[in-house]
Amino acid sequence: MASEAKEQNVNRYMPKRFKLPSPPMILITIGGLILFILGLGSMEMSVDRFFSGIVNMFHFIISAFPPDLERLQTALVAMYETFQIALVGTVFGVILSLPIALLASRNTTPHPAIGYVAKGFISLLRTVPDLIWALIFVISVGLGPFPGMLTIMVDTIGFCGRFFSERIEEMEKGPIEAVQSTGSNQTGVIFGSVLPLGVPSFVGTSLFAVEKAIRGAVVLGLVGAGGIGVELSVAMTMRQFDEALMMILLILVVVIIVEQCSTYIRKKFIANA
Repeated sequence: MASEAKEQNVNRYMPKRFKLPSPPMILITIGGLILFILGLGSMEMSVDRFFSGIVNMFHFIISAFPPDLERLQTALVAMYETFQIALVGTVFGVILSLPIALLASRNTTPHPAIGYVAKGFISLLRTVPDLIWALIFVISVGLGPFPGMLTIMVDTIGFCGRFFSERIEEMEKGPIEAVQSTGSNQTGVIFGSVLPLGVPSFVGTSLFAVEKAIRGAVVLGLVGAGGIGVELSVAMTMRQFDEALMMILLILVVVIIVEQCSTYIRKKFIANA
């Protein structure tokens, strides 16, 4: 008996053996490999291009050092605008994400059909790339920070809406059923159980969205959506690499500061939750 128990205990911790994949998985794997090989063929890779790229990168670094600080004040103003675009867009996006996530979650949606529509809407916002949204909004409302803010807002709804919805669906039924047993309606259940349980996760996801928005807002400037991306695009086009390097370093510093602040807030919030 002891040996059988010992064997069962050992088997419990043994890794599972590989199993032969099902025919659909085999076909999918083969299809993926074929697409990968075809993709390699279309990359136009060569040893000459690789080494010439290294040489060109070396020339860029030589031309960029030392960074030109002459237009630092202008870059700071543009970086501040980028931060504003990211912050305002994220705040509006998070505010709109929560009701959409409640509609999309199967345990809080008023009707399954509404849940499918809300999930499809979130998928649509998440699937379309940021630059496409930025181009659409630039065409719609013109150049400047406003289309950038709208793009960040839409991207945040797609990002936070998905993770908010997944967190709501993963919640334990006990606390929700306890509130329901008191006779509360759906609104009471949401405010009395769902939201308090999800706040730590919602805050963490929202802070990740801010970090993501800072990096995204920089890229949006390349298509005229405001911020330091506009200045960086001009500097690179004019081959003013020393000025471009100054802006790249400024972006790096701001991104690191935002990430460190976000990490600190998350740890403090989770510790006190």
